[in-house]
Amino acid sequence: MARSEPTCRTYGRSLQGVQVSASRRSGTTDELGPEEPERDGSDGQDLLAALLDGMDAALCAFDADGVVTHWNREAERILGWSADEAVGRRGLAGWAVRSADAEEVEGRLLSVMHAPGRQVHEFALLTKDGGRVLVRTQSAAVRGPDGKPAGVYCAFSEVHAQIDLERSIALSEALFEDASWGVVLVDVDLRPAVVNAHAARALGTGRTSVLGRPLGELLSQGVEELESALQHVLAEGAPPAPAEVWVSVRASEGEQRRCWRSGFLRLASPLAEEPVPLGVGWLFQDVTEAKHAEQEASLLRFRMQQLHRASRAAAECEDPAEAATVHLDFALAGFADHALIDRVAGGALTDAETEEPVRLVRVAATPSGAPGPSKLADRAGLPVRYAEGHPALQCVERMGVLRASAGTAPPEAARTWALARQWPPDAVHALCAVLRSRGRTLGVVTFLRGAGRSAFERSDAMYAEDVAVRIATALDLAGTPGER
Repeated sequence: MARSEPTCRTYGRSLQGVQVSASRRSGTTDELGPEEPERDGSDGQDLLAALLDGMDAALCAFDADGVVTHWNREAERILGWSADEAVGRRGLAGWAVRSADAEEVEGRLLSVMHAPGRQVHEFALLTKDGGRVLVRTQSAAVRGPDGKPAGVYCAFSEVHAQIDLERSIALSEALFEDASWGVVLVDVDLRPAVVNAHAARALGTGRTSVLGRPLGELLSQGVEELESALQHVLAEGAPPAPAEVWVSVRASEGEQRRCWRSGFLRLASPLAEEPVPLGVGWLFQDVTEAKHAEQEASLLRFRMQQLHRASRAAAECEDPAEAATVHLDFALAGFADHALIDRVAGGALTDAETEEPVRLVRVAATPSGAPGPSKLADRAGLPVRYAEGHPALQCVERMGVLRASAGTAPPEAARTWALARQWPPDAVHALCAVLRSRGRTLGVVTFLRGAGRSAFERSDAMYAEDVAVRIATALDLAGTPGER
């Protein structure tokens, strides 16, 4: 009886002249015919032992009579029985399987000799210390040179380990097919290697066309931040919490600004002795709408707080005109760069009188140079030189809110646009709101933004109306000499 050290043992009898060898990949067997020349010494047995002991799965083999011929190191680890104790036993009864179950188990294992392909079974085996282990087996027939069954080999592993593997595979497939968030595997060169359907739609391209392309070809903004995050994960590992990354996606209908809440995982090969990075797993969800809603809610809270603070501060002012400037100053925070208050010359107008030509007198304004509080204008009462069709005059005529902007005009053209309207030279966007109190028009408040800010929107107009109501109340209380 020949033995191979250190663990694997082969039974002295071959499987009817056929020796069984195993490959590491899947426990499949090769057939070495009886005419295979023997090498000097035990080279063939040493190679067989090395192959068997290197397998990730437990393996045992039986000859046609049910005698154990092979038993590898993983089988010893799972059940505790060594190769010396296992090889040569007839069947599994009384040592690896309960006697009551042995007939059924052995029958199922050996029946594969007369069936095509492989068979998969699950049953309980006994450990050397008397415990029980539920295993999943794959068994197949070993055939001799004449094609007749010569025995059976059986690869097995603990069920929980097999189930964990199947779950991992199922999870991977589900992520790349049915996940409701984007999943991208990025290689070490920071290029997409695998992309699921959701991520492909978010990137505005197909699943295959995105592979291997630099992220800069897919995103016009946010690429540097995203690549920096991926490089950090490759070097340091996954961050402790998701990160929100703003990007601009190049889509067929134009660039789209999106916010992606992203999680990152460093991927390493499980087959290497030391972790070898394979890339980064990038999972993300589009939270753009939620972020916009969050920003709008935060802005609304801030503006309501400003209105509340302004009302309390204005209540302490003895001069109603000063109270109007207090409201103006509180409104400017985070809203505009400059502001002006113009009052109708000669006093408040009724609705019928607004149809006549209107002249406006400056009441207060913010400094056009360095920032500072609003200042009341001199009391000369000279009308502002507003040309016909000026936004402030139109605002009075319409008794509402009016927005104006220089748009994307060059800096010099924008400066000319602002100076022609008697506004500070750095003004690019304007919002005029009429001042109404007790059913009369008192004047106009104008908010101005520079080139570093976006144009006024509808929500800004609603806030300006709230501020205008408070300013109008203060101006109405102040009155005007010579009011009609």
